[in-house]
Amino acid sequence: MSNRTTDYLVIGGGIVGLTLALALRRREPSASVLLIEKEDELGLHASGRNSGVLHAGFYYTADSLKARFSRDGNRWLTDFCERLSLPINRCGKLVVARTEAEHAGLDELLRRGQRNGVELLAITEREALELDPSCRTSGRALFSPTTSSVDPVAVMQALTVEALGSGIAIETGNSFVRRIEGNTVETASGRLEAGYIINAAGLYADRIARQFGFSSQYRILPFRGLYLKDRSGTQALRRHIYPVPELKYPFLGVHFTVQVDGKAKIGPTATPAVWREQYGGVSGISAREISEIGGLQSRLFLSNAFEFRTLARRELPKALKRVLHRRAGSLVSTLQPARMWSWGKPGIRAQLVDVQEMALVMDFRYEGDARSLHVLNAVSPAFTCAMPFSEHLVSEIESLSEGRRVTEPRPAEVL
Repeated sequence: MSNRTTDYLVIGGGIVGLTLALALRRREPSASVLLIEKEDELGLHASGRNSGVLHAGFYYTADSLKARFSRDGNRWLTDFCERLSLPINRCGKLVVARTEAEHAGLDELLRRGQRNGVELLAITEREALELDPSCRTSGRALFSPTTSSVDPVAVMQALTVEALGSGIAIETGNSFVRRIEGNTVETASGRLEAGYIINAAGLYADRIARQFGFSSQYRILPFRGLYLKDRSGTQALRRHIYPVPELKYPFLGVHFTVQVDGKAKIGPTATPAVWREQYGGVSGISAREISEIGGLQSRLFLSNAFEFRTLARRELPKALKRVLHRRAGSLVSTLQPARMWSWGKPGIRAQLVDVQEMALVMDFRYEGDARSLHVLNAVSPAFTCAMPFSEHLVSEIESLSEGRRVTEPRPAEVL
């Protein structure tokens, strides 16, 4: 029996896979595009479990892909939500200093914002309190007026409707199984031959990429993010309130976010997970993954590469509600009692690690050639960045189709 065929096969139905399919369709209206997703719905993993914050783009160095795509993605996704009347809360973000020692961190964020062309205001403590009387800050703060919140599920549903309306074929409950040869692959629904394959499989992107000869020096290391939700709706916050982050890590620290409905959340944690889909209980548990990921974590813990041991020891206690609640208390002056908060839906960050250098990969990373492209590191703020990032990747696919191969990162300004 002959294989099914498609011009483009996109593996993974998160926001990156979905916007990639749409970008391909816009570039080549006559081409057939098939997106497969192993779950019964799109966006059930990182895309549907993230905080919904549209980041402005001031955390990242100017030569990074994150800087450019956060700035542009914020505008694109804001316009998308407003055009379709999707929920959006344009509340803005305060970055507060817990001590005067963190003023240098505020200065560095301000420099990055200026270099990235992002609106970011240096304000006094008094001005911060006028923006949100609940915040705590030592002398100074930063205000990002373009940071906002959206409903990730509503965004994914709207993008899905747009994709189906444009003629993109979407098959849920259909997983990638293995590469057979060339661009012939086996899926849960049978064999399929694709002109070009795009791997946007998130937590499993590295494993799929290795079947195509990529990701030789990279492995996904999952981190589990927990949130506390304001179940009473009485934690009155006007703005997102974030601490000054440790910029050597890709995590922004425990913070407060204001959702589209005005309710607050505390989090997330960044606790090392021991299998890829460790959302809760033993669902999705895999002995193979525990062995692989546990082995890598053991090496990192013993060597303390990128201060992994230090990070793990700091993050693990935050799995206790009282600890996470206490850490959050340094950011606001009117924190509800711990009993007023309940655990929300956890998420998993698919963080890429360079196992040759034993270092976290801090920016987006992809590899590819004339047959396939593999999005290996699409970590936060991938939700914000997805639209311009996908347009960029489609341009890369056009170039790769001419025979070039990408296995190393290039500075963003020459991309």
